[in-house]
Amino acid sequence: MSLPTHLVESLQREPRTWLVTGVGGFIGSNLLETLLKLDQRVVGFDNFSSGHRRNLSEVQEIVPAAQWARFTLIDGDIRDAGLCRRACDGADYVLHHAALGSVPLSVERPQEADAINVAGTLNILTAARDAGVKRMVFASSSAVYGDLGSGSMVEDRIGRSLSPYAVTKHVNELYAEVFGRCYNFSSIGLRYFNVFGPRQDPNGAYAAVIPKWINSFIEGAPIQINGDGETTRDFCHIDNVVLANLLAATTEKTEAVNKIYNIACGERTSLNQLFATMRGLLASRDPMIAKRQPEFREFRPGDVRHSQADITRARTWLGYAPNVSLAQGLEAALSWYLKRAA
Repeated sequence: MSLPTHLVESLQREPRTWLVTGVGGFIGSNLLETLLKLDQRVVGFDNFSSGHRRNLSEVQEIVPAAQWARFTLIDGDIRDAGLCRRACDGADYVLHHAALGSVPLSVERPQEADAINVAGTLNILTAARDAGVKRMVFASSSAVYGDLGSGSMVEDRIGRSLSPYAVTKHVNELYAEVFGRCYNFSSIGLRYFNVFGPRQDPNGAYAAVIPKWINSFIEGAPIQINGDGETTRDFCHIDNVVLANLLAATTEKTEAVNKIYNIACGERTSLNQLFATMRGLLASRDPMIAKRQPEFREFRPGDVRHSQADITRARTWLGYAPNVSLAQGLEAALSWYLKRAA
């Protein structure tokens, strides 16, 4: 991936210690790969309830042995306050991505969502504060915007929550704000908009739409669209998210800290458009795919109808500029999934 030269030089000149929670997950393992390639020391924390050890194995295969030796894994749960303290001890930065990350699953299990996403995050915040961590960057979500409407979403205005998952992410933001006010603890929240890319799990009832559809295209399985297909999302490739995390962790602008930022491409794509684009890309490899049509079914409870980010704040304060478009990201993701399926 392409990172700003000044950021690469700064990190390699003075390696730091990073705690990545949810390191076995899709986003966590991509953060791990990038940090190790930059010669950073990384402590990973995961109980692998949704992440996968195979993601860590893939990173180990990619990076040189000397870089992999800088990685330490803590196998455990963020609901364990003692383990959180152990994980944060000696860390310069915390990139917090451990979560119950599914809207439908949170609707089925609201208490579990709260225990992991709220109490677990509070454990990490407290441990990071007590350990003297320089900054915590944490994963929030566009789900926080709820029923705001169809316009471009700006950080300072949100609607009513549509799922327990959205509630938990909003509470995380509130706790981080209070920790800044009460304890002068430095944090930055990143509201992700439909992240996709290599290592995103295509299996399971709650898989994200892009990996699930890729898998269905490859296997010849039905491709299902919830609703009429005119639901829109702001799809963001994983490389853009990794960039945002590193910029947020290392920014020296005091006015940029203790804020929430949208992380996306600032574009709107309907599910029907996404289907047509993916079908076109895969049809170049298999002409029979050009005939595929989606199956439409009922709207899913808790889903937001339209989602598009205003990324002005992230551009202004973090220097964030997404460098991988939806089309470029889909090409890269397709190559990874096709190789995995071979």
